[in-house]
Order: sequence, then structure tokens, then C-alpha cells
Amino acid sequence: MSGSVDVAVILAGGLGRRLHPLTLVMPKPMLPVGDKPLLEHTVEWLRSNGIEHIIICTSYLGRIIENYFGDGGMLGVRIEYARAGRPLGTGGQLKSAEPLLTNHDRFVCLYGDSLYEFNLSTMVGAHEARHGEDDSVVATMAVAQYTARLDYGFIDVDGSGRVVGWREKPEFRGLINIGCYVMERGILEFIPRDTVSSMNSVFMDAIARGKRIYVYEIDGRFRDIGNERAYMDAYREYSERLGDV
Repeated sequence: MSGSVDVAVILAGGLGRRLHPLTLVMPKPMLPVGDKPLLEHTVEWLRSNGIEHIIICTSYLGRIIENYFGDGGMLGVRIEYARAGRPLGTGGQLKSAEPLLTNHDRFVCLYGDSLYEFNLSTMVGAHEARHGEDDSVVATMAVAQYTARLDYGFIDVDGSGRVVGWREKPEFRGLINIGCYVMERGILEFIPRDTVSSMNSVFMDAIARGKRIYVYEIDGRFRDIGNERAYMDAYREYSERLGDV
């Protein structure tokens, strides 16, 4: 068990449009990465961090996920499913799991299209410490440092259109959300039922209504399988880890 958290919700109901045509017949979390589906890597990562009760939110092609994982016994975990009749966005998917979280005050939530390699227990501990000091804390968001360089020169102008600066291919740095959260059950109050809702809108609504959300900068790695290039990079890396099979 990661601290006092013994359940995780995996959001796996998206359409995966950025990976068409691969995802026309296969949900993105079921695409192979190395010798197993992407989602299986996530389930194994959760189990390695002591979480053995997992709720998977499904929608698009969800039966493929359910037929593969079943009740989770083959992987040493217990899996339940929150089924939505249509894609609901990240926030709406989480809301669909609410009936299965009745007996849980705190849970981990993560996206089903990313690969994580960091110590989840440490993140849970950081969240618990914050919440222990302030019960208005409803979530902790895992973040990572990210650097991006523009392919073009960035031109600064004044109000008259006169050039006052030229930054050639500038570099920007900042923290990015990696789609893994520790949440209090109270966050669900800010998600409308059976409505398309994004996680950022849920968080901003909670903040506007006096709740607090903190970040936890990870000390490991993650991969976002957001497009074909990212998917193929991950596939190659994990295949190389297998060696000669």
C-alpha cells in the first residue's frame, strides 16, 4: 500500500485520435509497448508501488480492455471497471468511477496512455503531509521539468509595430502535468455527472471555490504516448530492454 492509498483509478476511455489509424480498432492503452500492452505496464507499476485495487474507466472499445485484463487475477491485482457510454474527457471519466470509490477517502488517479517510472509512495506521503496541515488540500499533481525550443525566431514589437527585440529560436522551461494525481474524494464534487469535462477545468473550479492543489516534482521518468512518434520511441525503447527474445 502506498501510504494510506490502496486504490487507483486509471482513465482509459479516450478516443486516441492522435494515433489514428492505429486506434481505430484498438484503444490506445492497449497498443503494444515491448512485449505487453501499454496499460499492462501501468498496472504492474501500480502493483510494484503497493496498490493492488485498480478501477479502470472505459468507454471507446472498452470491451477489448476488459476481455484482456478480466478481474486482474493474472497480474496479482483486483480490477473493477467504470463504464461510460461515450467519451467524457478526463474529468468526466473520473466521475464515472465515483460509485466504486464510496469506501475510499483518498485515491491515485492516472492517465492510461502514459508510462511512469518514479516512486509513487513518496508522492502519496507528500500529499498526506500537506492534507494533514490543511484539509482544504484536495489533490497533488505529479509534474516534471520540460524544455522546448521554438523552431522560429520570436519577434517582439511595440504598439506601433516597431521591432524592439528578436529572440532566435528561444528556449522555454517549465513544469508540465504528467497525468498522475493523488486525490481526496472531495474533488469529485467539482465534476458534473455524465458531462464532458477536462481535468484542468475541474481543478480550476476547485481552486476558485477555495480548495488547494499542490505539485510534486517527480524524481524519475515518464513517457506520454501522445502521438505516433512518441509511441514508436517508447515501443523501441521497451523492445530494446527485452534484449534478444
